[in-house]
Amino acid sequence: QVRLVESGGGLVQPGGSLRLSCAASGFTFSRYDMSWYRQAAGKERELVARISNTGGSTNYADSVKGRCTISRDNGMDTVYLQMSSLNPEDTAVYYCNVRFFGAAYWGQGTQVTVSS
Repeated sequence: QVRLVESGGGLVQPGGSLRLSCAASGFTFSRYDMSWYRQAAGKERELVARISNTGGSTNYADSVKGRCTISRDNGMDTVYLQMSSLNPEDTAVYYCNVRFFGAAYWGQGTQVTVSS
């Protein structure tokens, strides 16, 4: 059974940093690209960042480019999202995602709130 468990969210002041983690299980983690999405209240879920299965290739949404770094540890079956220079527009629930065999799997999400 595929399981994705996000952690690391919380309340942070503008300009602050957070590192999100997503622990994966139930599939061969090192075979698949992993992604982080986010969904703000009243808005559609959007892709934040994606990393290839080896970690050799990454892609970012324009809105976070230069402020976020996605990484993974294939030995720990974990993907990370390091976020810095956070602003209130980054407030959202952040979700980990993997897709394979035509299906998409999501974690329960972790809330990030950027506020003074």
